[in-house]
Amino acid sequence: MRRTERLFQIIQILRSSRGPVTGARLAEELEVSLRTLYRDMAELAAQRVPILGEAGTGYVLQDGYDMPPLMLTADELEAAALGAGLVAAQADPSLANAARDLVAKLSEAIPDDLRPVVLDSATRPIATGKPTEDSFDSAALRHAIRERYRLRLTYRDRDNTSTERIIWPLLIAYLDATRYIVAWCEARNDFRHFRTDRVADLIVLPEKYPGRRAKLLKDWEEVVANQRRTGRAPVTKE
Repeated sequence: MRRTERLFQIIQILRSSRGPVTGARLAEELEVSLRTLYRDMAELAAQRVPILGEAGTGYVLQDGYDMPPLMLTADELEAAALGAGLVAAQADPSLANAARDLVAKLSEAIPDDLRPVVLDSATRPIATGKPTEDSFDSAALRHAIRERYRLRLTYRDRDNTSTERIIWPLLIAYLDATRYIVAWCEARNDFRHFRTDRVADLIVLPEKYPGRRAKLLKDWEEVVANQRRTGRAPVTKE
């Protein structure tokens, strides 16, 4: 790992840690000696990166620090290109277009020697099927998820029976070429997975659902994990 990459990795480790990180732990994770780590910390201090450190306690990155934009390693660019490729292949049209625009902007903003990493990536997704087509505004769904708005769905089940549901949308899950809305269903009083291609109509309601989305997601993840451990059927797909 080049020194520049190592300096940014130190910042990333400190940024993602909830408490102080010792020099020994940093050195072990970066696979360098303590002497090398101390030189790196001195270099970061010279660059006025606001890192606080005390002997025996560890290092902390002060709040409010932002790294210069697009200071990415080759592996980070590869990950971004792969993720954008997956989104372009499987997401709804508006998000797929955004993914293609992201790749174009990255290729224009990064140094010339890193441009092939984005434009001619060593990894790429292979589509296993044509993405499902939705009859509603996917951007409105994503906005409702971010802002915690309740939704009214007109939904066709596997028997093509139409029902109306009020749901609390939590996320959009991708399974091959099919997309699901993971949500809390008021009618079932439980978590449900709704196929987006079976949604005949979607209306964003003015009311927000109670509680925190993060808490509901954690509850959903625990339900799914417990079902996997016990071998039970997954959360019901409507």
